[in-house]
Amino acid sequence: IITTGANLYHDTHFGIGLSLHQGSTAISDVVLRGEEVVRIYDIFFDYSVLLDTDEFFRRVIEGEEFQRPMSTAEFHSLCGKYVLERGRKLGLEDKSFLAAAYEYGVPLYTSSPGDSSIGMNVAAKALQGNKLAFDPSLDVNETASIVLAAKRGAIHGKGDKGKKHGGKSAVFILGGGSPKNFMLQTEPQIQEVLGIDERGHDYFLQITDARPDTGGLSGATPGEAVSWGKVDPDRLPDAVVCYVDSTIALPVMTSYALARHEPRELKRLYERRGELMDLLNEEYRKSKRR
Repeated sequence: IITTGANLYHDTHFGIGLSLHQGSTAISDVVLRGEEVVRIYDIFFDYSVLLDTDEFFRRVIEGEEFQRPMSTAEFHSLCGKYVLERGRKLGLEDKSFLAAAYEYGVPLYTSSPGDSSIGMNVAAKALQGNKLAFDPSLDVNETASIVLAAKRGAIHGKGDKGKKHGGKSAVFILGGGSPKNFMLQTEPQIQEVLGIDERGHDYFLQITDARPDTGGLSGATPGEAVSWGKVDPDRLPDAVVCYVDSTIALPVMTSYALARHEPRELKRLYERRGELMDLLNEEYRKSKRR
């Protein structure tokens, strides 16, 4: 999963037992500011929710395991462990996808880790000598290694590492922005930068409310992605873009998937990052682009 730091920060409110409420967008934001109430469209919460969540992350990243550079996937896994522990102490269950990702071994990446309250608190702790730092190169290479392993058939343990085009990869996009590009750029990283033989993602499914004609990333079509090598041109007819609010589409699709398919064995890709990076390094060593 590639998401924004804001999604993970606000998800943590639920995981540590803080309250958010639905309200009217017609209310004066000047009044809300005076009453120390924060608004995200029609979601409202006390300013203290921000302060309590800030304090949670500051306390967590003081731990010895955080005192070094790391990928955002490792950072989020460590944080997810503490969110899960706090939720269990409070008797909460299934409240946080940050905690769920840790529990099920799903790597969570953030393409712009400084662009959120989590990153702001990491920066504040750096002023006090904290050694935590995010390594964007690890994020770029780890995400590329996951896609390459999928294409080589190695995600399910099928085939050997040298097998060419033994599997498929798919991208499922809710919204867009920086996480969308970070997911799609895995193929240009493999082909253009590392010089590894590949053709692009096989499946492209996007839920968005953004128009393509403004030139913005969120509305960019799968056809445009083909020109970059991000999507396999032979699979373009299978690509789907649905212009609808993702909070409408995702519950419907989730319900369909749960009703029509048995649960699959967990891949636990987070624990396999080293193995998948070995595959990427092996193919890069054979590349003429080095």
